[in-house]
Amino acid sequence: MTLPFGEFVSRAHTRGTLVVQPRMGFSDPELMREGLAATKAAAATTVGTLTLDSYTRVRDLDSAREAVAAGVALNGYPIATHPRATSLRVLDGVRGDDFPVQVRHGSARPEHIIDSLVALGLDATEGGPVSYCLPYGRVRLRDAVASWRTSCALLARAEDLGGTPHLESFGGCMLGQLCPPSMLVAISVLEGVFFARHGLKSVSLSYAQQTSPAQDRQAVAALRHLAAELLPGVDWHIVLYAYMGVYPRTHDGALGLLSAAARLAAESGAARLIVKTAAEAHRIPTIADNVEALETAATAATAATGARRRVTDPTGTEVYAEARALVHTVLGLHEDPGEALLIAFARGLLDIPFCLHPDNAGRTRSYVDDAGWLRWSDTGSLPFGAAASPTLRRLTSTDLLAALSHVQRAYDREGSP
Repeated sequence: MTLPFGEFVSRAHTRGTLVVQPRMGFSDPELMREGLAATKAAAATTVGTLTLDSYTRVRDLDSAREAVAAGVALNGYPIATHPRATSLRVLDGVRGDDFPVQVRHGSARPEHIIDSLVALGLDATEGGPVSYCLPYGRVRLRDAVASWRTSCALLARAEDLGGTPHLESFGGCMLGQLCPPSMLVAISVLEGVFFARHGLKSVSLSYAQQTSPAQDRQAVAALRHLAAELLPGVDWHIVLYAYMGVYPRTHDGALGLLSAAARLAAESGAARLIVKTAAEAHRIPTIADNVEALETAATAATAATGARRRVTDPTGTEVYAEARALVHTVLGLHEDPGEALLIAFARGLLDIPFCLHPDNAGRTRSYVDDAGWLRWSDTGSLPFGAAASPTLRRLTSTDLLAALSHVQRAYDREGSP
């Protein structure tokens, strides 16, 4: 067993170094190995990624097997289809104490994935009962919660192999954009509590870069504060995602946005950054595209480290007030955090704007204000009380399209606002 994923990241963070990570995944084992090796060799402190294919994500393993047998390229690595010996060859000599590897997948029901990664001696993955259910398909939330209970237990048992399994919440990335930061913080914290309740001792909480650096700093500070309060005895860190919405089409604009994400991570005290490449708006990124992104982010983070502006006490901020109201309301609904999540969504106490999943109430709406902040235009049944004052306004299709392209237009115009 190599150095545990969470411990590797924590050690780098203690040294003041941001860990950068690609989303890379290829179905061809040799290409996947080449991608991992290039990530390891990049001029940055990196961790590796095995991003899985869509067939594996939805448990259609027959189609994955047929594609592999026919030599058809998939959009990720089919970890449950390739023979174990093949996957061990992909990892051999690349994975090590200086380069842990995480499995990323997108599955609402990931037991088969957990079994496969544990069999390979891997100890880290990501997702969650809400964050890998609502955005991605029609799996009912109750089924996803049950599946993630089992999956957490399966991953936790990997501790018997001598490591400390790590699970990252994808909750800070709901739908990629137009979800106000307080909801992203709340879902991430609630999934972290769920993971800890089901045996995980090492977790990471995510947040995706949004439309305003100032608001994002509030959000990361709120996330850190709530994690410290609600995850005692758990080894945790914050992972930031480069902007997940409509990406700039120009090379300078794309790398400018990525550099802004790296600065945000360094200034706010995040320990790890998931990068995006300059090719995102045009095509599937190559290995070289990913290396460029990793090295660009590492350089920007290093330059920003001396200018850290961490918000040490976020308790007076709008984002914290809203996030705390959401988290504590939900945790007060039931002693089991999974049941609490189900009750909260059924009552609309958690409600993701513009999410069409049948278990989401769909009564909340958001918009980008003139200062670039994500605001609530309708809070539905969210338990904010006096903590939030939504701006009641009717959103048109023009408003929505403008909000979706807000960041892309700004960075393509200026390169690095």
